[in-house]
Amino acid sequence: MDGVHDMGGKAEHFGPLPTIDPQEPVFHAEWEGKAFALALLANRVSGANLHAFRHAIERVPEPEYLSGYYERWLASAEILLVDSGILAPGAVAARAENLRGGRVEEPAVPEPHKPTMPSGGGGNLRTVEESPAFAVGDAVTTRTSVPSTHDRLPSYARGRTGTVTAVQPAQVLPDTAAHFVGENPQHVYAVEFAAHELWGEDAEPFTLTLDLYESYLEKA
Repeated sequence: MDGVHDMGGKAEHFGPLPTIDPQEPVFHAEWEGKAFALALLANRVSGANLHAFRHAIERVPEPEYLSGYYERWLASAEILLVDSGILAPGAVAARAENLRGGRVEEPAVPEPHKPTMPSGGGGNLRTVEESPAFAVGDAVTTRTSVPSTHDRLPSYARGRTGTVTAVQPAQVLPDTAAHFVGENPQHVYAVEFAAHELWGEDAEPFTLTLDLYESYLEKA
């Protein structure tokens, strides 16, 4: 899924990364801690999972997404609560306007409909009976298709060729789990890419390793 969240390798649009202060506090203001707690609670009461939470962050509108880290956590909490029918669309905006002295009719709360999906156990590691399709040393190429749903293949790595350096434990597939249509566990591979393969011959010389699901890959 393309969106403002998928900005890897696009430094020309966003500038260099800021220097990290090793003494930086976890929360710069009290409201950030509250936003963090609200997002975790929204995940719990909406019946969401980690992948659905990431997909909610992907759908945060660009101005809110770029406004700050905890701003997008708060916005994603609202998205999850709307998805599960706990909040009506527009309810938060209406409540905020009324707190400012406006006279906006708040939309009625819909009937909650928490998503459900059979679980193969705790966490995301799973056992897959089929043997891995790729082995260490294999040259693989990533898919070029751009799904409209959640996925974990960065845009800068689509249609690129790399080398498998490790076969990782099988895991729940985020593409389907985020939409509660099944865990569909797959083998996962550590794939090493040369920087010039990802960003062209002018790229700084280094290698980048990505953990990628089997359905993202084909033999080169």
